[in-house]
Amino acid sequence: MKKLLVVLLLIFMAQTLEAQNTQEKDAAMLEAIYKASLLNGNSYPWLDHLSNKIGGRLSGSINAQKAVQYTKEELDKLGLDKVWLQPVMVPKWVRGLKEYSFMETGPGVTSVMNICALGGSIATPNAGIKANVIEVSSLEELDSLGSKNIKGKIVFFNRPMRADLIQTFEAYGGCVDQRYSGAKEAAKYGAVGIVVRSMNLRNDDFPHTGAMSYGDLPASKRIAACAISTNDANKLSNTLKLIPDLNFYFKQNCKIYPDVESYNVIGEITGSTYPNKYMIVGGHLDSWDLGDGSHDDGAGVVQSMDVLRLLKKTGYRPKHSIRVVLFMNEENGLRGGNAYATQANLKGENHVFALESDSGGFTPRGFSFDCDQENFEQIQSWQPLFKPYLIHYFEKGGSGADIGPLKKQGIVLAGLRPDSQRYFDYHHAENDTFDAVNKRELELGAATMTSLIYLMDTYGVKNSLTQIKK
Repeated sequence: MKKLLVVLLLIFMAQTLEAQNTQEKDAAMLEAIYKASLLNGNSYPWLDHLSNKIGGRLSGSINAQKAVQYTKEELDKLGLDKVWLQPVMVPKWVRGLKEYSFMETGPGVTSVMNICALGGSIATPNAGIKANVIEVSSLEELDSLGSKNIKGKIVFFNRPMRADLIQTFEAYGGCVDQRYSGAKEAAKYGAVGIVVRSMNLRNDDFPHTGAMSYGDLPASKRIAACAISTNDANKLSNTLKLIPDLNFYFKQNCKIYPDVESYNVIGEITGSTYPNKYMIVGGHLDSWDLGDGSHDDGAGVVQSMDVLRLLKKTGYRPKHSIRVVLFMNEENGLRGGNAYATQANLKGENHVFALESDSGGFTPRGFSFDCDQENFEQIQSWQPLFKPYLIHYFEKGGSGADIGPLKKQGIVLAGLRPDSQRYFDYHHAENDTFDAVNKRELELGAATMTSLIYLMDTYGVKNSLTQIKK
């Protein structure tokens, strides 16, 4: 009996020592990753080029093509095992000349308003649109008013993002339906145009664009749609209370062209043990055209590129094949994400993990995970490794739009979660520029993503489906 107890004690001590050594090895690897990113990172100069040498990268534009060429060239320089372009057809929408708008409170008494066309909107007539305004706070309120109150008017959607929600993406999700579906719904009741309050928690003069849809509405029934800055939305709302019959005028010159060919940009380090099991990290290469798309999503693009560079720089050889995927057309179609998932399915590729960065280049707080409980428990066990870097947020939740189409049984999807309190100050607006991104915060995000990729690759995904397909 004593001999058995001694044997069990020795086994326990050996296991404890092994676990301690493993934890120390992982901690040392994370330290090396963070040092490499903070002392010799490449995400910031890459972003500088994307933002300042190329600029806004709207799908189908010349700048989007320049970004494809630049990022492929940079990935080629990293000495990866494979780098290639994946063709994808994308929509081509052009904003045209700058929009113009004013509020008219009396004959010849006008105040200029800050607006921008929503992505995918039609143009106004050449002379613009001028009409009375009716303010609503929801699509449901629009339905309750009906054609009698709406026909011939401009509908003003003025539901703000909720400032009391700490999770700002939840606040965004709570009001973005008016931007996306407002024109389609208002047109059914005879509205001649819509104006939508910008999705922004701050009061400022920047209108924020974003995707909208007419659904199956015939072209002849479609109406022009624009966003208005939060300051001017407040001004318009307050003035309507005093002068309900005021007129609003706006003119925009956008145009929709036939789809054009573009590309996802992909680079790969082939796995040493499981070359046919894929883990990907990525962001979307396209952006809106008002700023240069530094936070949305230049930051995610360069962080994802730097993940593969940092793995190579630290001398780590992945077991699984690690890919960086720079998706095209997330903003107004998700064609890149859908094309990648379709091709992966057609080729029978076994994707086991995907990580996306599309929440800005602010200080990383952690990750959200779309996975089963067994994998989530393994991931939670790594929290102590991230604690020295003040990374504490590990929660179940959404991952990212571009990796969403990869979802299947057994895959783990993750999204980097930076501090989001300032993100919507810049989202889809003219001030989403390089100067709004902090170098250190960007590099911390790249290191945080690389660390998670390292741990997922080292310990693998826990599920029977992927174990069978080794």
